[in-house]
Amino acid sequence: MRTISLIILYTALIAGANSALAENSNISALNQLRQGDMQKLVLHTEPKRVSNIPFLTENGAEKRLDDYKGRYVLVNFWATWCAPCRAEMPSLSTLQSTIGGSDFSVVTIATGRNTPAAIDKFFAEIGIGNLPTYRDPKQKLARSMAVLGLPASILISPDGHEIGRLLGDANWSDASALALLSSWIEQD
Repeated sequence: MRTISLIILYTALIAGANSALAENSNISALNQLRQGDMQKLVLHTEPKRVSNIPFLTENGAEKRLDDYKGRYVLVNFWATWCAPCRAEMPSLSTLQSTIGGSDFSVVTIATGRNTPAAIDKFFAEIGIGNLPTYRDPKQKLARSMAVLGLPASILISPDGHEIGRLLGDANWSDASALALLSSWIEQD
């Protein structure tokens, strides 16, 4: 019986090691694609579990990041008063239009004191119509995910793990961002 237990343990360790090697190989491949603003993207060698604290939809209903399991997600924490957020938002909109769909979504969450009216005005002023106007009014989700500044963009894998983070604004619709994200999505 002990021999069978050791065989099972050994098999599990090999599978885990192979999975970790594959994940590290994927990270290495993605690191090679980091050009321009994507050089600010930090890819984790160990995926991190994502918080399941709820945030609010446009209608005030609760939603969770776990609702996006099964797809790749770029979560962007932002605020209406944030100038870099205003500069970045059009590229997030273009990214959603370019590669968004059943496998990938850009999820924008205004954190802090951002009223629905202010969010709608912000999006209208810069011509955004394809991104969600979600809110994290008490910053519970942002705090639980260690978001210390805005904007902050977090890459989440289909299994619900954070695999990367970019602090500050970035051009998410330039060739390097599109190549990196497309490669990430195609790796699985």
